[in-house]
Amino acid sequence: MTLPRDYSGQSCALSRSMEIVGERWTLLIVRDAFHGVRRFGEFAAHLSVPRAVLTDRLATLTAAGVLERRPDTGRREVYVLTAKGVELWPAVRALSAWGDRFYPARGGPRRVYVHAADDAPVGEDGRCTACGDSVPVADLVVTPGPGVAPAGPGSDPVTAALARPHRLLTPLLPQPAHREVVER
Repeated sequence: MTLPRDYSGQSCALSRSMEIVGERWTLLIVRDAFHGVRRFGEFAAHLSVPRAVLTDRLATLTAAGVLERRPDTGRREVYVLTAKGVELWPAVRALSAWGDRFYPARGGPRRVYVHAADDAPVGEDGRCTACGDSVPVADLVVTPGPGVAPAGPGSDPVTAALARPHRLLTPLLPQPAHREVVER
């Protein structure tokens, strides 16, 4: 029996939220968008998600106003978190911290978040451990943690890029240069 896609008969806010972000792969797509992944191919390569599933999840997130499709070079488009999507950061961060606590990677956390202003770690509560400020997501830098495996020669570009510190919400990979067609 196929499970229904929605939570009909449920009326709480959590069930309505789960209709948007509760499908398998969805929160990983949102996490990658926070890390600066923007293009369909980048999501597909990094997550190893079937393309049909990725298409469906991106369409759901876009229709719900969590992601926005924007034009890129040529006929390509990029996906960018909206203000509504950025508000998911506390949930994404809390689930990551919960996973680090109860299902830790060998060696420690795979990712560590630091305050861009002073390079100090940010605690699970979202506060900088040095200055005590509550750090907005745009002021966070994701750095490789002690549990991250080194990117190998066959790693996808996103995995390789995440091996270096990177400010959240900024494009992780360089945008391809726009090639002009020269008329002769």
